[in-house]
Amino acid sequence: MPDTTERASERRILLAYYSRAGENYYYGGRRILEVGNTEVLARMIRQLIACDVYRIEAADPYSDDYDATVDRNVREQNDNARPGIANPRTSISDYDTVLVGSPIWNSRAPMIMSTFVEASTSAARPSTRSSPTRSAASVQPNATTPPRHPAP
Repeated sequence: MPDTTERASERRILLAYYSRAGENYYYGGRRILEVGNTEVLARMIRQLIACDVYRIEAADPYSDDYDATVDRNVREQNDNARPGIANPRTSISDYDTVLVGSPIWNSRAPMIMSTFVEASTSAARPSTRSSPTRSAASVQPNATTPPRHPAP
């Protein structure tokens, strides 16, 4: 039987993230960040694994002001908005694995992450590789895991 196991070095990995610098909440107060927290984490991951990195940029950039960003985020969540992406990817289908990172605003990912995931899943096509992969279509923002039911 032939070995169909892919080595990690042969896998294509995309790290897609959104990050916001500027005024941020920090341990009960606020502080100005030159680099957003998620970008710091993305850089650390990039040092640890071989991957392509895609920074998601808002077509209408979020304010550096914390309160203005909170207000906009609440409106976007209430409206179930899909903010535009300034630099959209045409496809993620060339990747075996897609890692997605973002801040958590008001208990969930910013709505721009829904824009990215939905655009990526609509453009995704089935993998032609011989090993099984998890498609981006199986990743849903704010999804919950269904309860397990015992086998009959």
